Amino acid sequence: MDATTLRALQAPLKDQYRNTPDDAVITLRAKGSLDDTAIACKVETGRALAVAGLHPATGGSGAELCSGDMLLEALVACAGVTLKAVATALEIPLRAGTVSAEGDLDFRGTLGVDKAAPVGFRAIRLAFALDTDAPQDKLDQLLKLTERYCVVFQTLNHKPELAVTAARS
Repeated sequence: MDATTLRALQAPLKDQYRNTPDDAVITLRAKGSLDDTAIACKVETGRALAVAGLHPATGGSGAELCSGDMLLEALVACAGVTLKAVATALEIPLRAGTVSAEGDLDFRGTLGVDKAAPVGFRAIRLAFALDTDAPQDKLDQLLKLTERYCVVFQTLNHKPELAVTAARS
């Protein structure tokens, strides 16, 4: 896809959202079911069933997906798509590229071993390796706009309002 095609696809959406801002607010959903035989959750992805379980550092077998890995994978996916869209819009040629994310966890917090240890990632690093001849100022702009428009990155960077409920089924 080139910049002209991308702009043509997005122009009516941008106009609609400018004219009717409420149309831009969409609720995304995810759903899973608790496994009845293991400490696992079966997550519906729209393409396949993803079974998440305990990380080996918390007693899991490693046979199931780790939700921490899934979070990093969501970041990689979102950042990669965002970077490609921004590169396309700015007409920055990319021959190839990779996106990687890594995060540091202290499992003492997750396991309740040390109340002072945080539960969750204490640091996440996102990296791009890009095969391009674009000048550094263009790459700097590409990175800045990718950070700005990547939904998962911004969600992690600015804590959203969270709510948790439980009800009998």
